[in-house]
Amino acid sequence: MARRRATLPTAGIRRRSNTNRHRSPPLPRSVRDIDSLIAAMRRVGYLTDRALATAILLALRLPRPLLLEGEAGVGKTEVARVLSLILDTVLIRLQCYEGIDVHQALYEWNHARQILHIRLAEAAHQSDLSQMEQAIFSEPFLIQRPLLAALNHDGQQPAVLLIDEIDRADDEFEAFLLEFLADFAVTIPELGTIMAERPPVVLITSNRTRDLHDALKRRCLYHWIDHPTFERELDIVRARVPGVSEQVARQVTGTVQTLRRMDLYKRPGVAETLDWAEALLALGVQNLDEMTAKATLGAVLKYHEDQVRVEPRLGEVIQSMESDGA
Repeated sequence: MARRRATLPTAGIRRRSNTNRHRSPPLPRSVRDIDSLIAAMRRVGYLTDRALATAILLALRLPRPLLLEGEAGVGKTEVARVLSLILDTVLIRLQCYEGIDVHQALYEWNHARQILHIRLAEAAHQSDLSQMEQAIFSEPFLIQRPLLAALNHDGQQPAVLLIDEIDRADDEFEAFLLEFLADFAVTIPELGTIMAERPPVVLITSNRTRDLHDALKRRCLYHWIDHPTFERELDIVRARVPGVSEQVARQVTGTVQTLRRMDLYKRPGVAETLDWAEALLALGVQNLDEMTAKATLGAVLKYHEDQVRVEPRLGEVIQSMESDGA
């Protein structure tokens, strides 16, 4: 069944006011300082370091958008999901892609409803065109997309807005975001400028497939998320795949850490480490040997060329981990 698209309530539109200054709402006790934020993120399954927790806390307090860059699979998108859980608020996601435009990100008019309104007006012999035009280009006929929905969120805590993989979008769309990120406001020609009473918590992710413009970066705090150390990644596996044996958790983590140092087309991220651990858990594996590793390699390496390059060395990698005590 097709999901019904919600329209924006008339009462929800907020016009720009010169006296309206953005204020950050009181933060929950779980995010009052860096240590409590780290603990809160751990409770919902995300193990973070102090640098990332500091960047997140600043984004909440200032408030400022936070730009997270790093290779695919290091947990950038997951930060937004975890933050929405901690704040007990809605997560609104805008997935960027080549060709995305303003209407897909911000709003569009409900054309079917507009046509129906015109037909009903004609049947009732209402011939005032200006009045009809004013009616069909009003809030009841507006369909809100992620950016407008984030500005219009009316909960106790502001919405968490995830603008995911901004590097996939075109330069024109990146330029459009400048007003939104600078003022937490957008302009709809038929309605004017709309701004949030409380700005959303904005997280922007990029896999760095292209460089972002300086104007966008100036509006954001910035943090680079790197691949974790062995011990941190092992802790992540323990937390996210609690049923896996300690032996397999260490073998998977150590193998993936080794694979990242190889010349691969696509280095595996933490997401692939978790996928591999879950696959081995589903198979009831208690010790990762060379045959099992080759049979399940598709959970961690998603390119055939990488698998061909790695398979001859898997036995050597596993043996070296066992001799090193990993």
